Amino acid sequence: METWTIQKLLNWVTEYFTAKGLDSPRLCAELLLSFVLGLKRIDLYTQFNNIVPQDKLAELRNLVKRAANHEPVAYLTGKSEFFSLEFEITTDCLIPRPETELLVERAVEFLRTRSGEQFVCDLCTGCGCVAVAIAKNFTNCRIVAMDISETALKIAARNVSKYGLDARVELLHGDLFEPLIPGVGAAKFDLIVCNPPYVSEPEFDKLPENVRDFEPKSALVAGPDGLDVIKKLIPEADKFLKSDAALIFEIGNNQGSAVLQLLDVTGIFADAKIVKDYQKLDRLAVAVKKSH
Repeated sequence: METWTIQKLLNWVTEYFTAKGLDSPRLCAELLLSFVLGLKRIDLYTQFNNIVPQDKLAELRNLVKRAANHEPVAYLTGKSEFFSLEFEITTDCLIPRPETELLVERAVEFLRTRSGEQFVCDLCTGCGCVAVAIAKNFTNCRIVAMDISETALKIAARNVSKYGLDARVELLHGDLFEPLIPGVGAAKFDLIVCNPPYVSEPEFDKLPENVRDFEPKSALVAGPDGLDVIKKLIPEADKFLKSDAALIFEIGNNQGSAVLQLLDVTGIFADAKIVKDYQKLDRLAVAVKKSH
């Protein structure tokens, strides 16, 4: 019977994933092998010559086969890294993207310009990664995080508890601002953040199969132009923003001009701009409400 060391397995799986056309094949191999062996990725290299037991080989073989069929590694391992934090993930949640870290960066930057405890709203929270990352990196805030998916909120609740944030992050079920009641005496926010669905229906069919076939469509697609949710979000935000508060949300890379027009027509915002990501693509809309 052939023996397999960690090094030999890493090399073989990497080559196999490369042949299958997977993105970041070496990283995928490391994530799956470290998951099966219960090791950190760095441990794979300090234990290069360790022989992998047969039962672990069988488990790895099954996961490699599924990954080669474009099932996302994050769903296979049940976890994903975002903003240097590890989050539990299931197929009920969108997998956190590195691009979305820019949303957290800009949110924390804005909060640091203000004084006193800040009240933050995170819409379309999914697994809770944005809310948790903001709370971990700006401690003087309370966050209300909402999602239309009850199953996603259950995962978010576990991620919030994992980082000891139950007292600062409240989770509510509903569509956008639906769980909140605007009116006299209602709480208003210093900052509203959102990573909404923004893929158009024609774009959905062209997405990579690891996204199209496995991630929740409801968390991706927003009508014929991808703007259905954003068109609801922008005007409703006025009722829940303090004067001089900010609305920051992620957009598609071809939606910048359309989103600026939607922001401008409301007359709510004194300053609105599109922020590009590190690939120079439209990524965020940032708008500050007019002061009274």
